[in-house]
Order: sequence, then C-alpha cells, then structure tokens
Amino acid sequence: MDNEEKWHHRYLELAKLVSTWSKDPSTKCGAVIVNPNNEIVSIGFNGLPKDVTDDHHRLHTRETKLEMIIHAEQNAIVFARQPLHNCTMYTWPMHACSHCAGLMIQAGIKQHVTTTKNLDRWTTSFALARQMFKEANVKLLQLVRNDHEFE
Repeated sequence: MDNEEKWHHRYLELAKLVSTWSKDPSTKCGAVIVNPNNEIVSIGFNGLPKDVTDDHHRLHTRETKLEMIIHAEQNAIVFARQPLHNCTMYTWPMHACSHCAGLMIQAGIKQHVTTTKNLDRWTTSFALARQMFKEANVKLLQLVRNDHEFE
C-alpha cells in the first residue's frame, strides 16, 4: 500500500468513527474533509439540525426522519470554516447521494473517497451522483470493503 492509499484508509477510518456519533437508528454516516495539504478541514455526521429535538418518533419514522435529517456531507460542508476548493471528502459507509454531490461540487471539492457499500434504495441517487461527479471532473475513488478493513 502506498502512502496516499494509507491516508485514504486513515481518513475513511476517521469518517467511520465520526459516523458513530449519529443518533440515526438505521444508518450512521460520517464525513471528513481534507485539504490538499492533508489537513482535516471539517467533519460531520448525519442527524437532525442543532437545537431540534432528537425524539424517538422523529428518528424511528422513516418519512419524518428523511425530511428532517441533515446528511453527514452537508454538515461537514456547513461546519467548514475555510474554502473547500480542491479538498477531498471522505464518507462512511457509502458514497454521497445526488443532493450531497451537488453541494460538494458547488463547494469546490475535487475528490470523493468512499467505500463500495451500496444500498438498493439509493441506487438511482448514487448513479446521478456519479454522473454529476464525472461531468464536474470530481474524482470518485471507491475502496473495496473486505473482512479485514473498515469493519
């Protein structure tokens, strides 16, 4: 494994740790943004907006949760306190949806590193995100998940 790949694995492990902070009972997501100097710029996890109550009903009623939750990528972008041009976004456990891909592109992120986990209900959104990344020249790197890594 070369040095760049080692950093990719380290930042994915950090995104995995950040994901554990989510109160979402079904899918815990984490994101880490790193600048071209390999410095962490921001982190985020999926959850309800600050000062909005994380009550059982909201988190366990899928329709309500999906309408209210802020994605990990969105939180990482909002919490960044510097420009994100040419940065890399790492996400766990899956890659960005089409809405987050659009925000990443608008923010100037030029690389997205994630794992190969896909969820059937997100297939269309993931396909749109990949197309958007391709058109906007955002490099997408999906690292294969196996029994020895990221689990």
